[in-house]
Amino acid sequence: MVKAERIKVALAQVLPGADIEGLLAQAAAEAADVIVFPEMFSNGYSRYEATPSGRAAWIEAAEPIDGPFVERFRQAAKRNHIAAVVTLLEQGPEKPFNTALLIDSQGQTVLQQRKRHICFFDNPEDACAAGDRSDVAELVTAHGSATVGMMICMDREFPDVATDLMRAGAEIILVPNSCALVDDPEIGDVRLAGIRATAYQTVTCMAVANYPETKDDGHSVAVDELGKVVGMGTPEAGLVLAEFDLAKVRETQKQEWFRRKR
Repeated sequence: MVKAERIKVALAQVLPGADIEGLLAQAAAEAADVIVFPEMFSNGYSRYEATPSGRAAWIEAAEPIDGPFVERFRQAAKRNHIAAVVTLLEQGPEKPFNTALLIDSQGQTVLQQRKRHICFFDNPEDACAAGDRSDVAELVTAHGSATVGMMICMDREFPDVATDLMRAGAEIILVPNSCALVDDPEIGDVRLAGIRATAYQTVTCMAVANYPETKDDGHSVAVDELGKVVGMGTPEAGLVLAEFDLAKVRETQKQEWFRRKR
């Protein structure tokens, strides 16, 4: 498969209950190749009532990979000829997982990522199990293929996940997210700075989809392989669009080879 010269990403900065079909159709009309939803979109990254019954009910609401929640995205992806990153609280054998699925424009799962650095110290993720690996996949678009990896929210804040994806050859990392990126009351825009630094250190593009106000602070962001912001949302709900020059990414990766051979 010929490599794509570019890839256009739509970041769905929306709350659960949004019109999924309409969002995929809108992204496709904007010539996006893939649309990314925020973290654990199946339940809006909701907290559970801090009681045994509340915890049990939250876990019981976890979605199977082959269930109707994911199927809705598969069918919308096929109808609109666009790939999608779908996020969910995934049913597990003992505990649920915080999961992202990369579904291609044919409705097929080409990559599954379970969050590795869960917030085990806080509700709701203290009820989750952690993932143990990170892979990449070739996402086929109308323009060719791109080597894509994923990480989920706090995975950004630790070097091992990005390093694993870099070593696997990632050209772009898609990041479902749920936290303040720019207006955190304690740390301001440190997370945005971290995203830019990670992109620069790994010579890999990053595209982060966040919830809008009033849940989080919006500011879904796309960063190129040298850490430059190439697209950012406002705090309000909506689609954030960004295009990456993959030919330039590959050339930069060759020039900056020493970063990727750490």
